[in-house]
Amino acid sequence: MKTRRFGVPERAAGIVMIALLAGAAVVATGFSPEPAAQDWDKVQVKAVPVAGGIHMIAGPGGNVGVLPGDGGVLLVDSLVPQFHGKVVAALAPLAGGGRVRYILNTHWHYDHVLGNELFRNDGAVIVGHVNCVARMGREQFHAVLNEKWGPYPVAGWPEVTFTDSLALRFNGEDIDVLHIPDAHSDGDAISIFRKANVIHTGDVFFSAGYPYIDITNGGSIDGMIAASDRVLALAKPDTMFIPGHGPAADRARLERYRAMLSTVRDRVAKLANEGKTLEQTVASKPTADLDAEWTKATGMPPEGFVALVYKSLPAR
Repeated sequence: MKTRRFGVPERAAGIVMIALLAGAAVVATGFSPEPAAQDWDKVQVKAVPVAGGIHMIAGPGGNVGVLPGDGGVLLVDSLVPQFHGKVVAALAPLAGGGRVRYILNTHWHYDHVLGNELFRNDGAVIVGHVNCVARMGREQFHAVLNEKWGPYPVAGWPEVTFTDSLALRFNGEDIDVLHIPDAHSDGDAISIFRKANVIHTGDVFFSAGYPYIDITNGGSIDGMIAASDRVLALAKPDTMFIPGHGPAADRARLERYRAMLSTVRDRVAKLANEGKTLEQTVASKPTADLDAEWTKATGMPPEGFVALVYKSLPAR
């Protein structure tokens, strides 16, 4: 079992090994929030337009939403600390000169929030769900990764917290931050930019791959499906989405994602109800016809995702 201690880590994780909990099988994935150290200098970090003045920074962690303006910059998530300088440089040409005033955290996983501390040192205010603070403040166990994370540095914890929702106005934009319960984790939040018609979903949506679901800490496949339904209900026909991982996406892509989640859940549940073990369910390859579309650069391998779904099904 690995334990991650945080500050500004000098070493990066290697390939994450997903342990299939009901047996000894282990699946090597390419899903590692931190890049290999030798690759850091090669990664390009830039802010690309999404819609209505909202930009996105994609890097070796969660996608960062960017709202620049004369009042400075608001970020959704903060990437990882190794790329702080690159993020600051990418923000510099935008309105506001790159001065980060606020960071809205989508949840508490380290590939989304470990950049908080350095931005706070420069004056940013960190905002997050109350469960983010609770999780950041103590060591957490991730069973499917067989790892312990945290506790995180206090300087990176949210200073402003909310339970159900929070509304703010910044740079002329109206932003609603809504808690999405028990989906990817127990601390998920989406950020809705009303005027720009953009929603940052955090990790309740992976646009190009099977998602990681933190089933040890409040997440479930049923919660992920419910989250997709809620986000779709809140969105307009032409809303653009910044997912937690993967390219910016339109409504049609989120609808396909929701359909995939439901299809896999139903297939795995059928096998489980027939008495199949985890190993047997994985071996049957219930996602085979979906893998070409959902095994991209960002996301879980099919075997790991099937294991997550199986383990998160209600008790039978």
